[in-house]
Amino acid sequence: MSSEENTTIIEKKALIEKVIAEVHKKIIGQEKLVRDLIIGLLTWWHILLEWVPWVAKTLTIDTLSKTIDLDFSRVQFTPDLLPSDLIGTQIYNQSKSDFETKKWPIFTNFLLADEINRAPSKVQSALLEAMAEKQITIWDESFKLSDPFIVLATQNPIEQSGTYKLPEAELDRFMMKSYVEYPSQEEEAEILSKLDSIEHDKVSKVIKKKEILEIQKIVSDIHVSENIIAYITDIIAVTRAKHKFLSYWVSPRWSISLVKAAKVVAFLDWRDFVIPEDIKEIAGSVLAHRLVLNYDAIAEDITSESIVNEILNSVKIK
Repeated sequence: MSSEENTTIIEKKALIEKVIAEVHKKIIGQEKLVRDLIIGLLTWWHILLEWVPWVAKTLTIDTLSKTIDLDFSRVQFTPDLLPSDLIGTQIYNQSKSDFETKKWPIFTNFLLADEINRAPSKVQSALLEAMAEKQITIWDESFKLSDPFIVLATQNPIEQSGTYKLPEAELDRFMMKSYVEYPSQEEEAEILSKLDSIEHDKVSKVIKKKEILEIQKIVSDIHVSENIIAYITDIIAVTRAKHKFLSYWVSPRWSISLVKAAKVVAFLDWRDFVIPEDIKEIAGSVLAHRLVLNYDAIAEDITSESIVNEILNSVKIK
């Protein structure tokens, strides 16, 4: 790496550090959660957050959105939500004696889909079109969405009352699924001691779309060696051919997601190349929600996360 390239990386990394610092004005701890959201930001891919209510999932996303000079919308998903509540509809304009399209919150850069798994299948279908095709259809007309369009979704564990299981095709569109942890005892004490500042401090916009695009160009140039590619394909081979607890296996979208996310991890760690530890760090977040378990796994109380750990322990780096 030339000194000029190194200086550029340092400058751009400093911008991301500013974003993280602004988020931590409101969020104490949750470093992994913030890191996962930054990965989504620097790849323009969708991120899914899961855990019980009251652990600041929504607050974290909302705070991050305030640091970026892009549009942001929030939709609370409920069992009675209709597709038209999300994407828009045709409304009759009496003065013009004609129908006109009314666009709703999905026309934005960042969509916070809060408690996404509380909405029924018709809403999920409309959202899937937006996530997959970056467009939506209202009646017989299709509309392109903003660039970028990123869904940052939260969901409660499926055992919670009033939730639906998300379709596998929709889950596959999320680059990562991040589990949100409860704060530690020390972090909770810090939250209580800084309560006034957390509630009243304002978050500033510190990064623009142009700057994010510049960082993305740097990230895209990060080197992925043949050994790393072989390591990833070996992991895929295990999931497709050898594992007895899976009904279906991961698509090429997983390996693409893993490479893109690993490049961001390398960038955040001040490197211009990916190492095996980058893959191990994020493989679970990128892979676990894409695994479809069979009845044997369910009967033996096997989880996707335990399968990912088993695969990573069995696949050797060449």
